[in-house]
Amino acid sequence: MTLFWVASIILIALSGVLVAWPFIKRKENNDEALRDELNKALYKDRLTELEVEDEEGLMENQQELIADLKQSLLDDIPTENQTAAQSNMNPWLVIVPSMLLTVVLSYGLYYKFGAAEEMMEWQQVNENLPALSKKLMSPEAAALSEDEMQDLSLALRTRLHYQPDDATGWLLLGRIALANRAVDTAIGSMDKAYRLKADDPDIMLGYAQALMLSQDDIDQDKARSLLGKLIQQNYMDVRVFSLLAFDAYERKDFPAAIRYWSIMQQMIGPEDERYEMLGRSIENAKKQLGDSSTVGTSVAVTIDLGQALGQGITAQPGAALIVSVHNADGSPVPVAAARYPLGTFPRTVVLDDSNSMMQGQKMSQLDDFIVRVRIDNDGNVATKQGDWFGESKPAKMGQSVSVIVDGQYQ
Repeated sequence: MTLFWVASIILIALSGVLVAWPFIKRKENNDEALRDELNKALYKDRLTELEVEDEEGLMENQQELIADLKQSLLDDIPTENQTAAQSNMNPWLVIVPSMLLTVVLSYGLYYKFGAAEEMMEWQQVNENLPALSKKLMSPEAAALSEDEMQDLSLALRTRLHYQPDDATGWLLLGRIALANRAVDTAIGSMDKAYRLKADDPDIMLGYAQALMLSQDDIDQDKARSLLGKLIQQNYMDVRVFSLLAFDAYERKDFPAAIRYWSIMQQMIGPEDERYEMLGRSIENAKKQLGDSSTVGTSVAVTIDLGQALGQGITAQPGAALIVSVHNADGSPVPVAAARYPLGTFPRTVVLDDSNSMMQGQKMSQLDDFIVRVRIDNDGNVATKQGDWFGESKPAKMGQSVSVIVDGQYQ
């Protein structure tokens, strides 16, 4: 709003200069002097003519004509009162009222026919952009009201007009479009964000969400590819598995849908209100498969570092995270295992029957199990010296477990 006031004051000042300029630069009114000079010139010319006529004998009353000519010259000279009245006129009597009229008309007409209220609202929306953006970025984005969505959309479009390379801005605009079910806008915004910052997990997830709403098979395939990359990067977000489960169910891949919903259950825990809803979805998918079908079970493992590791670990370039599932009796032979990049902690990984290691035995067939985690410092499974490790307490199949890595092989 400051810019508006500055610009309006500058324009009014320029208008005032234009009004006052003729008075500031005006010169003395020389019309009377010029007329007097002209009369004198005409007088002299006429005298010359009279002399010529007198010499030619064409004139009898030369002196009378000369007297009349002088009287005419005197009658045409302006009085001192007229000249003083004109010269004593105060220019500010014109400048001040003109300036006041300009100011009153300018702001009055703008208030009546302009967009003063809309401008103030726009400025207020721009000021609220950080708070609204933070609110939208949270998982509880549904808490935004319809008016807040409109305000945020306006502010984002304004910012993106001046900062088209703002990937976060395009991501937020895409999320607003997703909330409003504006599929084309959502895909377009997310695509721009992805092109600007393709390695951002939040942008990848948002782009996948938008593509999943498309009716184009190519878009949906791209969405599955993005979600697969997120899982490979250990981006354990409930929304990733929710999208995969919904997509699998729509494609009638019920075992995959059940697996993803089961993973979600393990991630959120029974205390979450969504747990029972996921259970109903699983039961519905099982009914679609029939009673004779068997569905694999997954295990979600949350891994964190113990205090002995301080602020972190110093690992060699080939370091890896190895997670294995064993019988509850502590058998050294893993039933299932997976290897991941070291990454950051805390983190959650999920193992299922696809990670089974033993011929003829699936991980889902275990009743009780334990999970062992090892940070392989040199990337060589055969060597253990200097590696860190941790082990979970026994758990029932279907339960999620936590492992603290706080031991070290000597």
